[in-house]
Amino acid sequence: MKKILFPTDFSEASKNAFIYALKLADAIDAEIITLHVYELNSPAYLDVSVYLHEIYQYEELSDFENYKDEVPVLRNIAQTHDLEHIKISNVLIQGYLVDEVAKISKEEPIDFIVMGTKGVTHLREVFLGTVATRIMNECSTAVLVIPEKCTYTPITKILFNTRYLLDDIEPLKKVAALANVFRAHIDCLSIKTPHTVQDNDFEADFKNIFRDADISFHSVIENDIEGAIFKYIDQNAINMAAIHVRHRGFFEKLFQVSLSGKLAFHINIPFLSVH
Repeated sequence: MKKILFPTDFSEASKNAFIYALKLADAIDAEIITLHVYELNSPAYLDVSVYLHEIYQYEELSDFENYKDEVPVLRNIAQTHDLEHIKISNVLIQGYLVDEVAKISKEEPIDFIVMGTKGVTHLREVFLGTVATRIMNECSTAVLVIPEKCTYTPITKILFNTRYLLDDIEPLKKVAALANVFRAHIDCLSIKTPHTVQDNDFEADFKNIFRDADISFHSVIENDIEGAIFKYIDQNAINMAAIHVRHRGFFEKLFQVSLSGKLAFHINIPFLSVH
């Protein structure tokens, strides 16, 4: 059975994302592992060995009570959506969220990480130090991020942004496999500015490799790249966006430019990162 790791802080954004985790689990016949991570904030100057029992007693009890109250809420969400048959196990760990998610995704055969993300007040907050961004960078597992205001709709059309480079082929295969599960169509889109238009990409190779898949290929010449993507999403009923993460630190570097920063800042559909 496949496995989906679902980090949760039991916020409304997280509960909203849980619906996507359930739907994905149902589609790929997977179980869900919910993960709640808490930190022990003990003063650095204390001899922790002396106070460890009291620290754990105070902080763990508080977290455990919250955890004990919230787990049934997740099960109720599953029941509400007629998905109570999905196997759900729950893990409570002391540590740091990104580290624990990365550790589990390496030690366990995790197929997807699904998590919610809260709204931000400034564009820089989206990619500079956010938990979702760090998890996308640290984990080689595909990460599905659900924006706070995203309302679940069946996945029928997926946008895969590409430059038609050869290293996008394997990630597109992964997205195509997911699209096949949902019986969704993929729009493979490349947007180029006029001064960068060249005939050195591999669009023809893409079309040949994926000739039997439900994928259409598009190239658009446009100065306003982010505007063109927003327009394409709106006009073509796109309900999931996917992007290839090329290396660790990819998001910090890529999202310093306006394209992907503005894309993730405004987008209200699920965002899938694929290594």
